[in-house]
Amino acid sequence: MDSIATQNLQKKTIKVLATTQVLSGVGVAGTVATGSLLVASISNSETLAGLAQTTSVLGAAAMAIPLSKLTQRGGRRLGLSTGYFVGVIGAVFAIFGGSQRNLLAMLIGTFLVGAASASGYQARFAAIDLAQDEHRSRQLSFVVWGSTVGAVAGPNLMAPTGALATSLGLPKLVGPYILAVVTLGLGALVIRLFLNPDPYLTASKIRKENNESHVIMSARETLKIIAKNSQALFAIAAIGIGHVAMVSVMVMTPVHMAHVDVSLNIIGLVISIHILGMYAFSPIIGSLSDRLGRKRIIQIGVAILLLSCLISGTANAHDSFALGIGLFLLGLGWSCTLIGGSTALSEAVSTELRPSSQGASDLLMNLMGASGGALAGVVIGTLGYGWLCLFAAIPVAALGVWSFNKSKI
Repeated sequence: MDSIATQNLQKKTIKVLATTQVLSGVGVAGTVATGSLLVASISNSETLAGLAQTTSVLGAAAMAIPLSKLTQRGGRRLGLSTGYFVGVIGAVFAIFGGSQRNLLAMLIGTFLVGAASASGYQARFAAIDLAQDEHRSRQLSFVVWGSTVGAVAGPNLMAPTGALATSLGLPKLVGPYILAVVTLGLGALVIRLFLNPDPYLTASKIRKENNESHVIMSARETLKIIAKNSQALFAIAAIGIGHVAMVSVMVMTPVHMAHVDVSLNIIGLVISIHILGMYAFSPIIGSLSDRLGRKRIIQIGVAILLLSCLISGTANAHDSFALGIGLFLLGLGWSCTLIGGSTALSEAVSTELRPSSQGASDLLMNLMGASGGALAGVVIGTLGYGWLCLFAAIPVAALGVWSFNKSKI
């Protein structure tokens, strides 16, 4: 394939991936706040509220390697569409669990919905299968940005989807999961129909034409190689630490606000502002990453995350304005560490190791997020929201210190 044809395929790929991110964003984002509230309602325990996001992130972690292997064998179409379809099944389980007050079914559902998140994360790597080196961060950021519309709209649809659920004789908190069934199903369909030619298979063909080797490695083998590569190790740490800070604070904010009976509309608005910070400015962050370097954008992300923890941790439960600012900065800082770290990882390993290293990265990122979500419920149930924000800031500060000891990123 000549360079012009490759560039045209890359443009088409970005459009398809961005469209799918809109759909998956609507499907997944609305379940973030309601999942925690639904588990707390079923279990009558705030300590267990974090299990919704924890199992969702565990599901994303569990699917990271299988989706990566599916991609290696059958391309991005197979890997991404499978993740979205499994998410549909998960949403059905969550609807059943929520309506029957069955905690096990609910948690199975949130676990499987995590597969859709795993596809969303891997879509950012699909964006750079065919990207030119000088535009890699920018191309990746366009797909991250594609999540903005859906992810911001999702939480704001909590009230109308809740009304739909009530009209169907179901608890209002399962409404966002009804929406997830529709939008994730459409996302899988768009990938299968329109992500063709497959960008990963095309890139593999180009590598073969250039006599570049191609191997499929296990997660364990990949992690051993990464452990000896300081640049790759730092990149994965930036992704994982930014994610654990974001997940642990974000997932408990609705529970914190519910202490003073804040309405679902206000909670949905705060989460939407948070997600706006996560995705809306990603093209700018991607351009800055290409211009300033990966390490610098990660350091900026660290500073923003620390400021977020300070503002959120000192805000009262009824102060939706301060919490909105804090969560907006939480999302913005996460975007910096994700884009900077993901691009740095792709540049730190050889072409043949990229798919396996990306899968390993998502596995570790989501395991850390799951741990953060689980511990967040315990912390807020025993010590409080302010302490949670303090604990979330500690690894972020450590990442900042580490970054100043890295000369090449």
